[in-house]
Amino acid sequence: MLTLLLIVSAFFAGALNAVAGGGSFLTFPALILAGVPPLNANATSTVAVAPGALASAYGYRRELGKIKEVHLPSFLGVSLVGGLVGALALLWTPERTFEAIVPWLLLFATVLFAFGPTVSAWIRRTVTVGYTSVLVTQFFIAVYGGYFGGGIGILILATLGVFGLTDLHAMNGLKTLVSGCLNAVAVVAFVFGGAVYWTEALIMLVAAVAGGYAGAAIARRIPPPILRKFVIGVGVTMTAYFFLVKG
Repeated sequence: MLTLLLIVSAFFAGALNAVAGGGSFLTFPALILAGVPPLNANATSTVAVAPGALASAYGYRRELGKIKEVHLPSFLGVSLVGGLVGALALLWTPERTFEAIVPWLLLFATVLFAFGPTVSAWIRRTVTVGYTSVLVTQFFIAVYGGYFGGGIGILILATLGVFGLTDLHAMNGLKTLVSGCLNAVAVVAFVFGGAVYWTEALIMLVAAVAGGYAGAAIARRIPPPILRKFVIGVGVTMTAYFFLVKG
């Protein structure tokens, strides 16, 4: 039964990440319910969804080639360094400490996912920044992404929008590429740090890749607002669970 839970959650996480984002809201809770400790669940979830993110980034290769405003090597460079810093910080965090802050991380990620588009639109209308500020901001976003990562796509899109990018397809392509690279560098750190539950990770990895290819076709038929409400509902439920039960 628990294996089925892992497969189903990873499959739909792959589909969600290909369409709307928020797949970690499904994989992380599923691993918790399967008995994986929170810190290891976070690391294992990252391993499970990483290939799907990189595959999606490849699908945006044409849009990425059109980006002129952002110097891709420098943007990816600060993202990779920040992601590694965040992943190492997670490995150095005591399990009990991570359990204590998980409710707050989930709350932040859920609120960000729920209100991120509205806040991003407001910021784009009222603020403009230079490229150096974009790189500094992206570094700290990447640190958060390597450490936990919930809602990171919204943060990246907001930063790019503030900088002045308007092509949503190109922005999504860059966001997906950065997320995939962040996941990849975090995976390396988690593997060497011994934080991954490999049986669960491999089961979910296969299901997530399948979901990214086959499930996206199904997910695209569901109105995006319904998908968002479902992801937000999962986030609210898990946040409440960790505050009331685990806290």
